[in-house]
Amino acid sequence: MSLTGKSVICLLDDEFEDLELWYPVYRVREEGATVLFAGPEKGKKHIGKYGVPAVADLAFDEVNSSDYDGILVPGGWAPDKLRRYPKVLELVQEMNKDGKPIGQICHAGWVLISARILEGRTVTSTPGIRDDMENAGATWLDEAVVTDGNLISSRRPPDLPPYAKAFVDALKQR
Repeated sequence: MSLTGKSVICLLDDEFEDLELWYPVYRVREEGATVLFAGPEKGKKHIGKYGVPAVADLAFDEVNSSDYDGILVPGGWAPDKLRRYPKVLELVQEMNKDGKPIGQICHAGWVLISARILEGRTVTSTPGIRDDMENAGATWLDEAVVTDGNLISSRRPPDLPPYAKAFVDALKQR
């Protein structure tokens, strides 16, 4: 239980990629951390692309970044919705400013792009948003997981084991 006492927020909206949400959440919980889901509305059930539900423990507006040690942004189509909430962008910016681990996989890079935190950073994502990442000022690598300071990025579901391990390792170091 190497993460006992740590708290992580996981962003939530409809059409998240089921594995990209649940796999890292379970890994972080297995290490003893608390993981809460934040969505547009507290108590609202969101359905993943493949039908797996998740319920928002908190509304975005209830989340104070200083209360959490890290943040997870799942992929799927949810990131295109998440990046439209000013509070989500504020949370990501604050976590970044404080050097807290930010985990993003697949299309989750869209949230980091909209939060304008990628200039000069090295990341990966699904190849489909490579141009978006590079246009935001990032160096993009085609690797299973890329860690650049507090940013932990990954491409897609087959990369989940090294991605979740890198995120857990980053939380342990805080």
